[in-house]
Amino acid sequence: MQASRPLSERLWATAVWALTIFFVINLLAVIAAVVVSSFATRWLGTWLPAGWTTRWYSSAWEEFQLGGLTGVLAVTFEVVFGVVLLSAVLGIPAAYALARRDFPGKKLVTLLFLLPLLVPPVTYGIPLTTVLYKVGLGSTLAGVVIANLVPALPFVILVMIPFIEQIDPRLEAAARVFGARTGSIFRHVLIPLLLPGVLAALLLVMVRTIAMFELTFLIAGSDSQTLVVSLYAAVTASGVRAPQSIDAMAVIYMLSTLVWLVVALRFVNPTQMVTRVKKEPAH
Repeated sequence: MQASRPLSERLWATAVWALTIFFVINLLAVIAAVVVSSFATRWLGTWLPAGWTTRWYSSAWEEFQLGGLTGVLAVTFEVVFGVVLLSAVLGIPAAYALARRDFPGKKLVTLLFLLPLLVPPVTYGIPLTTVLYKVGLGSTLAGVVIANLVPALPFVILVMIPFIEQIDPRLEAAARVFGARTGSIFRHVLIPLLLPGVLAALLLVMVRTIAMFELTFLIAGSDSQTLVVSLYAAVTASGVRAPQSIDAMAVIYMLSTLVWLVVALRFVNPTQMVTRVKKEPAH
């Protein structure tokens, strides 16, 4: 029995690695096919395209109205900026209250914050869309921001609670002894210590909002579509459209998401920095 255990563990590790490598290879192959197609003049039945060109990117930029102050990219960044800003303004104080205060119904409130992250977005997206249309926010930029804020706000709260709990409450007590008010403590004591966690939460919210399709698709109008919704509309729209142009738009979407994801990964594990700051006053 003891002799067979190492063999079974090696077989299991080999199977896991094989499946992981197979998945990564397939994922890279799909991405490579889209990228190559976006530069191809014509690609039918051959290993490589007949020729290469960059005109599909300019075609996609004009055809899908990506540029300009009212273009898809501008709308996408406006939605992302609005969601990130509101998530920070509302989520950080709410996370502080849940981390530092005990009050009746605290567990119920925490459960309510968890629900948008646990259930599929369509489950609450359809009734949310109905309400937004009834109050006149349907097909508007504000409606898209509110819809994306529903899952983003609980995400910020749940990410920030552990960071707040790691900060010694005696720092706040010492500031109050010297006459600091709650607002001053929040600005001058907590925010500098929480900055790594804030950056991690908000950058992940940024990436999540760029990739959010369901809620944006349900509420967005013709002039409030984000990049992912516009890409879906281009794929499913009727008429003859060059696949290379759609692939070029998909590459633009992948690059815009990848840039923010790389930046987010830079801050996704900042707990050591928070712990070090926590220990400095005691020293």
